[in-house]
Amino acid sequence: MSCMSWKSSLLAAGAVLVTTTFGAMAEPVVINVIDVAGDLQVSQPALEKFQAEHPELVSKFVFTQATAPELAGKLKAQQDAGRVDIDFVLTGNDALAAGMEQGLWLEILPKYADKFPNLKELYIPGAYLMQEMARGQAFVIDWYPSGPLLEYAPDRVKDVPNTPEALMAYCKANPGKFMYARPANSGPGRTFVMGLPYLLGDKDPKDPINGWDKTWAYLKELDSCIEYYTAGTTASMKELANGTRDIIATTTGWDINPRYLGIVPEEYKIGAFKNFTWVGDANYMAVPKGVSEAKLKVVLELMAYLLKPAQQAYMYDHGYMYPGPAIKGVTLDMAPKESQETIEKFGRPEYASLIADNPTEAPLDAKPLVAMFDKWDREIGAAKMKK
Repeated sequence: MSCMSWKSSLLAAGAVLVTTTFGAMAEPVVINVIDVAGDLQVSQPALEKFQAEHPELVSKFVFTQATAPELAGKLKAQQDAGRVDIDFVLTGNDALAAGMEQGLWLEILPKYADKFPNLKELYIPGAYLMQEMARGQAFVIDWYPSGPLLEYAPDRVKDVPNTPEALMAYCKANPGKFMYARPANSGPGRTFVMGLPYLLGDKDPKDPINGWDKTWAYLKELDSCIEYYTAGTTASMKELANGTRDIIATTTGWDINPRYLGIVPEEYKIGAFKNFTWVGDANYMAVPKGVSEAKLKVVLELMAYLLKPAQQAYMYDHGYMYPGPAIKGVTLDMAPKESQETIEKFGRPEYASLIADNPTEAPLDAKPLVAMFDKWDREIGAAKMKK
């Protein structure tokens, strides 16, 4: 497809293009992508579709993965040396926040606002809350309401707790049968903890140090009947599956995807607290400072492309970030057949009403989140962490 016909088709689809974007491009570029959020399992098909449709822009993508804590140091070293070889980053809140603190990200907005108009109208409200946290330095690529939810073995739990008080009573009556993973390394773990201030009526759910008196008291009491905390979510899922635990903290995605993968039995169920508040979560796409002008032009087009409905439909994936799409109007029937089959088999009909009928809040911002992790590690998990 020619550059001009590609522009015309994008304009017909409502895209906003910088008219000089491709005029001076002599040849397609290699785009180096690093993923520190596990997001490639969701978004890689959409990225590869961009390359397949536009070989005049991208000769290939090079995909690498790393842990969130190591990303900021890697980028800083490259930027200090004047040799940035990472062009496009997929990240969660953790590495995004670390990069923002150190000034590592290109400020996309407002400079390139003409390419990303009406974000508040584009994004699902919960996803837009997460988008605002990026402060113009990244875009939400996929989103989910997350939790807090409970997952349980229905053959062993006949009356799943639906209030924090009921969960406490269950835990005390069945020592060691409830578990949540370490919040600093577990989405379900931190969502469970961040959801408690709303359920317990703490004075400031966004201030874990000065506003969570009821939550910290609750977590310390709950600790008395928890055997230990796993270092990550998958280990807690395996303990539920093998019968060591009967109830664990989960999220929509961590409910659906492990059952699809066979880690957790298909027939296991979820329970929700009465009058709970969803604590959302998202993955982002960002660009480090120092990316060449030629590559930046392509990456900005890629970002705009990934926010279109046809590409957002890939975000249903196999339930990892269920529902997944961050923008409005993307329905399951638009997703690949495999995704539709996964959600049909492993999804929950009750999720639609749970999402519609309960409010959503953004998670803690970067500094309070780190403070929460530190306090939990010191005061709750220190003596009971399982490696």
